[in-house]
Amino acid sequence: MAETLGSLIDKLSIKNLRYWHLDEDSQARDASDPQKQELMDKMELVDRQRKELLEEIDVFLSSALAGEVRIRDEKVKLYKNLNVTSAEDVNHLGEAVSKLAMSNIKLWHLEDEVRREDLPDADIVKTKRKIDTNNQERNNFMDKVDE
Repeated sequence: MAETLGSLIDKLSIKNLRYWHLDEDSQARDASDPQKQELMDKMELVDRQRKELLEEIDVFLSSALAGEVRIRDEKVKLYKNLNVTSAEDVNHLGEAVSKLAMSNIKLWHLEDEVRREDLPDADIVKTKRKIDTNNQERNNFMDKVDE
């Protein structure tokens, strides 16, 4: 098992976001809209993937409790970015999971922002830097889940 609890929760958080956005888009469409069925099919696929991830998390936790997998691996950090929010003050698993989910929500919106066709190049660069910083924070929260 190459996954960690943090990476599994991260994936689940992203699937939940994807499902939510597909549902929001689907609800906004009329039943006669040909894209509505395509959205419903995508929602079904994402929902199946979410359920598979939930099972994978359960298997991971059972294996960890049985001592079959390590919950925590030592992390080798090559550099420290001082512009990144530290996860040091996060002391509870639930809080780490919540911050990881919020980080993914921020990333989702930053990615949407950078894809805007009317965005000037200078703003694209600024947004890309925010994406880089947010990805580092996201990794810190995944690591915190794994502690």
